[in-house]
Amino acid sequence: MEGDMEMKPSKFKRICVFCGSSPGKKSSYKESTIELGRELVSRNIDLVYGGGSIGLMGLISQAVFDGGRHVIGVIPKTLMPREITGETVGEVKAVADMHQRKAEMARQSDAFIALPGQLTIKMKGGGISKPFVLADCLF
Repeated sequence: MEGDMEMKPSKFKRICVFCGSSPGKKSSYKESTIELGRELVSRNIDLVYGGGSIGLMGLISQAVFDGGRHVIGVIPKTLMPREITGETVGEVKAVADMHQRKAEMARQSDAFIALPGQLTIKMKGGGISKPFVLADCLF
């Protein structure tokens, strides 16, 4: 993928990426997050994510936005002071709570990718009827 930004076709227009507001404990988390953002761009896929501008959320949103794709962040109003610092990229949708956040993210996306640390939170409640990929960044 490095140096090759050729557009590859995808049946997905928007993918929701579940990732943290912290950078994680391993540098591979950061590297994989940025690489995933670049891959979404190369496949002409827009991003739906948790709306934060810090940690892995900030990295992936910036990578996708810098690549010219549309970015939609969905964040509960109560988390905005903690998870948004400085300028945000793309569109930010403020919602009332975590339940509305998940529902809006699902409504806006065609598929899901969960980065490390996000599986248990996101799978609670079930009801996911779209493709779901678990990413392993432990290399």
